[in-house]
Amino acid sequence: MHKKSNDLQQLLRKTSARKIRLKACIFHGYPALYLFMVFILAGLNASAQESYPFQNPELDSEARIDDLLSRMTLDEKVSALSTDPSVPRLGVKGAPHIEGYHGVAMGGPANWAPKGDEAVPTTTFPQAYGMGATWNPELIRLAGEIESIEARYIFQNPEIAKGGLVVRAPNADLGRDPRWGRTEECFGEDPFLVGTSATAFTKGLQGDDDQYWRTASLLKHFLANSNENGRESSSSDFDMQLYHEYYGASFRRAFIEGGSNAYMAAYNAINGVPAHVHDMHKEITERMWGVDGIKCTDGGGYQLLVYGHKYYDDLYLAAEGVIKAGLNQFLDNYREGVYGALAHGYITEADIDEVLRGVYRVMIKLGQLDPQEKVPYSAIGRDGKPAPWTTQKHKDAALRMARESIVLLKNNNKTLPLNADKLNKVAVIGYLADTVLLDWYSGLPPYRITPLEGIREKLGNDSKVLYAPDNDYNAAVEAASEADVAIVILGNYPTCNSEIWADCPDPGMGREAIDRKTLRLTDEYLVKLVMEANPNTIFVLQSSFPYAINWSQQNVPAILHLTHNGQETGSALADVLFGDYNPGGKLTQTWPKSEDQLPDMMEYDIRKGHTYMYFEDKPLYPFGHGLSYTTFAWEDISINKPVVSADDEEVIITVKLKNTGDVKGDEVVQLYASFPESTVRRPAKALKGFKRVTLEPGEKKKIEIPIKLQDIAYRDINKERFVVEPGTIKIMAGASSDNIQLTDEFVIQ
Repeated sequence: MHKKSNDLQQLLRKTSARKIRLKACIFHGYPALYLFMVFILAGLNASAQESYPFQNPELDSEARIDDLLSRMTLDEKVSALSTDPSVPRLGVKGAPHIEGYHGVAMGGPANWAPKGDEAVPTTTFPQAYGMGATWNPELIRLAGEIESIEARYIFQNPEIAKGGLVVRAPNADLGRDPRWGRTEECFGEDPFLVGTSATAFTKGLQGDDDQYWRTASLLKHFLANSNENGRESSSSDFDMQLYHEYYGASFRRAFIEGGSNAYMAAYNAINGVPAHVHDMHKEITERMWGVDGIKCTDGGGYQLLVYGHKYYDDLYLAAEGVIKAGLNQFLDNYREGVYGALAHGYITEADIDEVLRGVYRVMIKLGQLDPQEKVPYSAIGRDGKPAPWTTQKHKDAALRMARESIVLLKNNNKTLPLNADKLNKVAVIGYLADTVLLDWYSGLPPYRITPLEGIREKLGNDSKVLYAPDNDYNAAVEAASEADVAIVILGNYPTCNSEIWADCPDPGMGREAIDRKTLRLTDEYLVKLVMEANPNTIFVLQSSFPYAINWSQQNVPAILHLTHNGQETGSALADVLFGDYNPGGKLTQTWPKSEDQLPDMMEYDIRKGHTYMYFEDKPLYPFGHGLSYTTFAWEDISINKPVVSADDEEVIITVKLKNTGDVKGDEVVQLYASFPESTVRRPAKALKGFKRVTLEPGEKKKIEIPIKLQDIAYRDINKERFVVEPGTIKIMAGASSDNIQLTDEFVIQ
């Protein structure tokens, strides 16, 4: 087959040259001969395209890739190192990248729609930080599914035909430090929680079909990327135990359990070696975890190897480093560097072939090389159905995610929920009250319901809403003094309210390219003024990261937290404020009282005091914290096996829980493990299981949560593998990391 195909290619090259000469013959009286040869050439091309082995889904994937690469020219191969591996001459339509942390991004502040094109609205969920706060993997999986359907619709609908099917999401990075400017993009600080959430989102994006993916999940950013200042040249330094137990753990789960076969390298170095050229791409992700798909640079990351890290003297050597490290797609101006590396003999065409194999493995999983009738998702966008973001299913999912993401931080004397029937006037105060702000990686929601709109809708005509933006403190105080209750909505601007890229005028804010200088909320002073005017004040903190709101925690009767970006923000908030939905969200990060409680920002050895696992002081709010309008009784805990072998797969923890209040509510049963007999340093406690459950008033439930023994193993540096250590394992069940209600233990022999 290969010999025949090569013979055909040679014939086409020869006839192509003749075609040029025949064009000249037209002017010498031979137009009929020219037309005759054109028809022959057209037939040969059509015949060739129909018989390409790489188009045959019955063949082995590696054989298909062999065939495709054998037909591509060197220029086509270099072009395929971009994020669009299309080969038009061979009829190959590659699937480019799109952004999608919390909805397909075809618009938004960064205008992710292709240049010159109009934005396309898409279902927009709360930021990943808020999605993590749901502690609901099935809901996160549903969000990924919705996003993948909308991506397919946009890519395949002939009237839109833009975007791509490789989704740069989820972010499996860990929120090691709350000063990190991109905290909004991560699910939290704990590797088990983030790994579970990232796995769920990945499964939602890729779907359940045995052969094809709806979209490909491309994880970001590998690895240990949680500082912005100096990221183009900084190094994240830590030992291999933390590499496998902390920084790499969430990625490993999304690869192995979630099935992702794509990721983006981080800007930073790891122990002095830039992540873009680190041997971890071959030694760990490929050989240990089986990742042999797309491995791409971050935007501009290739050139930063020369101009930021100064790791190479020129771009030719940098191109060699990237390709030989195993990366196969560039988000950068790379062509001159790659051609230069080829010309200098630093790389060969065979090196390019080797890395491109991973790209086309992903394209095959997406069905891009197959007849479309074979691909189960090929009808999306072509079947005449309404745009998916207009459907009630997608709107309901956005509302559910927004509701479940809200965390009740404080609620003295049952201040919440409010009784709308007993309120005559409600003051709504703050610069975030009448807006839904979008972050840098957001798309364009089809609609936005602001907090003010949601509250007005909830109250109807029976109550009067007094609205006061905080730019006039006198107006805010006047509105608060006239109202039965004052609702203050403050927080951060996701883009720092600045048109300059790496600029945050407010030191308490951050974003990509700039870390936060403080955890203080500059405008907390407004809450004080409103409280003086009306003690019946509710503080709604809408933020992308923790704030040290110490005064508010001490003085304000009720505090809620939610993130930005959700199209149903206002409806969800109003439902919670007025008791139509009982909040059950939990914090996914430790909230310190000040930055003084934290180690140095560049301290990547988390044992020095980062995360709840090693945090030594009393935080403002602990990891896992979140209250409810009802109460729960933790009645009992049991373990199915008091003694297990290291070869056993799992133990089952059963917790008996009862709703002792008078309203339906959600509780997140959190299971933590400690290792009192370990021979190595382990965390004081580490999350190893959780489940969000809903109970009616008076209802009891037995909640069973499995804990895999592999999840309580530690990385033995000397043996270079995970070890399930003999000894006693203490299991703690509770409503947060410092609100432990029940304990039990089992022994590993």
